[in-house]
Amino acid sequence: MNTHPDSLYLRPLTVRDAVRMAGEHINDHRYLAGGTDLLVNRFQGNDATPCLIDLSGIEALHQVTITDQWLRIGALVRLNDLMTDPTVLAEFPGLQLAAHAVGSPMIRRTATLGGNLLCENRCSFYNQSEWWRDAVGRCLKCDGDICIATGGRKACFSKLSSDTAPMLIALDAQVEVAVPGDTITMPVRDLYTGDGMAPFALPPAALVQAVLVPMGRGFRTAFRKLRRREAVDFSSLTTAVSVDAAGKVRIVVGAVDPGPVVVEGTTADDRAQLILKAFKKARVIDNDTFPRTYRKEMITVFLERCFADIDATTNN
Repeated sequence: MNTHPDSLYLRPLTVRDAVRMAGEHINDHRYLAGGTDLLVNRFQGNDATPCLIDLSGIEALHQVTITDQWLRIGALVRLNDLMTDPTVLAEFPGLQLAAHAVGSPMIRRTATLGGNLLCENRCSFYNQSEWWRDAVGRCLKCDGDICIATGGRKACFSKLSSDTAPMLIALDAQVEVAVPGDTITMPVRDLYTGDGMAPFALPPAALVQAVLVPMGRGFRTAFRKLRRREAVDFSSLTTAVSVDAAGKVRIVVGAVDPGPVVVEGTTADDRAQLILKAFKKARVIDNDTFPRTYRKEMITVFLERCFADIDATTNN
């Protein structure tokens, strides 16, 4: 693991203290939650940030609460606990499926919802050891001057790798974000910039403290994930589809673009046209173990299956 001669490990007990500490190390900190993504990146030499702010001691971030309008999930709720939460199982089974799709049982006992939402974008040319990258050449995302996957010099196409983000966006979820002196609320969708180099639209000291999922919308959902193994592997394609009681349709595609691909419509719209819009918007490139053409074709296949899954739940 890359270390820094002045490395700091801080462990705040409140969100306010965490944000204050981040402000004191504004360009040199990382928030540490479960560590299943950040620590791997540090071992690979993709992150040498000297200051780690461990959030595990902030009790408020571990809580799940319910109001008339929202299911509020603390950012440090572990994915394994999310999978077995009775409200999630009853009201949002698609979120349970998305949480179950992450990693392995051991990883899900450590990984957190907030950490998965902010999982760093991935690329087969970036997520490698230092000696591998030195041999092949460094890309835009690690101090190089070219995107190795495309040969371009202007844009990084590392892919959104969160499994929970597409489903939460489909569920029209919001995030509570603590910033110095305030708390703001924003759609999960707006967390992502679509820029592989800087994928998150958050101020430097901002801390995602909770996810808010709307209650009473009557969501019917479907979720699919493409990967070589049923466990451990990051996604090569993630699809989430929701239909609410008012007939609003939302399609979200992940792992094929630097940000989420979102298409909205209603049950009165032609499904094939909605699927075609998602297919056309996805900027799939060859930065995955599956070929680009296969992943692109599977967008249509997975979305058709998602709609079939939703139809099946409706008929039951």
